[in-house]
Amino acid sequence: MSGKNDDLEPLVAVARAVRTRGLKGEIVADLLTDFPERFEGLEELVTVAPDGKRGVIELEQYWFQKDRVILKFKGFDNLEASSGLIGYEFAVPESARVPLEEDEYYDWELQGCTVETIEGESVGKVAGILKTGGVAMLEVDAGRELLIPMAETIVTEINIPEKRIVIDPPEGLLDL
Repeated sequence: MSGKNDDLEPLVAVARAVRTRGLKGEIVADLLTDFPERFEGLEELVTVAPDGKRGVIELEQYWFQKDRVILKFKGFDNLEASSGLIGYEFAVPESARVPLEEDEYYDWELQGCTVETIEGESVGKVAGILKTGGVAMLEVDAGRELLIPMAETIVTEINIPEKRIVIDPPEGLLDL
């Protein structure tokens, strides 16, 4: 891994190392991308250590196993070498992210957005996105956790440049 901390281009994390696998230095990683196909053609990834330090690592091989990805990096050929990567995130530069449709957003783009009602009343800030299998929910920190369904009838506007989300909550939603 070479250190490339000087150019701090924003990154999009695609996987997080969970544990080693086998004796050849393979890493089992949680997928952090909705686009697993994005590994196709990738030759290197940016490593982000738990302390935030970045590096670059050469991807030798990958394959999917259940809902995880198995990564094999060049020069990490045994358990000892690869075990140092546990806890690392693997990322791509934001400029290389998969383009989305006009009304689609990455979870990280929504985090930190201010949520307000159509009347302009401040509700709180988005702390995260909860994927339920149905409609995704905005986890909003409003002094307490609020869950707001990302239904078109409720979320009326998402303005990423202004980090602002406007909602038209049905009666009682903000009281839950």
